[in-house]
Amino acid sequence: MAAQARIPEIFEWAEYYCPWCYIGAVRLDAVMPEFEGRVNLRTRAFPLEIVGGGPPNRLELEQEWWLAALQEPRATFAPYRSHDWPTTTLPAFDAAVCAGRQGEAERCDIDLRIRRAFFAESRNIGRPEVMLDIAQEAGLDMRRFERDFVDPTVRAEVLDEAHRGYDAYDVRGTPTLMLEDGTVLHHAFATADFENDRISAVQPLPCCGDGCLDATRDLIRMALVPARTSAM
Repeated sequence: MAAQARIPEIFEWAEYYCPWCYIGAVRLDAVMPEFEGRVNLRTRAFPLEIVGGGPPNRLELEQEWWLAALQEPRATFAPYRSHDWPTTTLPAFDAAVCAGRQGEAERCDIDLRIRRAFFAESRNIGRPEVMLDIAQEAGLDMRRFERDFVDPTVRAEVLDEAHRGYDAYDVRGTPTLMLEDGTVLHHAFATADFENDRISAVQPLPCCGDGCLDATRDLIRMALVPARTSAM
């Protein structure tokens, strides 16, 4: 009997503060079902407070917030109206790991719920109680989730992924999409340059509408190129 072919993987180093990670996650969620059984996507933790010099500048973040919103109508954005701004995203990363212990579909679902909670619902994703609420809304096994959520190996896994990305694979920002051999792929975003905490320039828009999903599909197809060797 012939050996079963190995399914290649794509890795996404991501942060929950990052609006570009949000729209990237929405696009990947839309196209990955088309590659089921041919490519696997693994999201990896990259908390900027640990490996990026601290949480992002809120003034800059809220400007990027709307620039990202204009580029992906499938991602819901709204002004952050709560006075309870998150000072950490580590509980969000913990929650994603806990959901992943219940299944990959569960991890993907809670990942998008957490991003939407921050960018569209003004919820403080740095609060453990908010993560418990989101897990409940996602229909997870709460006894298991609550047990895992206080398991120190969960936070250790988050930190290990972050440091591994920074030290071994030279990840310096989010989102960083990468093939198994270390080849970095680039999402189709028009990001901004800043000067004195204000947007000073915006890169050319690389796609529009469903063309952005086509661009995302092209990135996924790169993982199907023969002779890629695993490096991660």
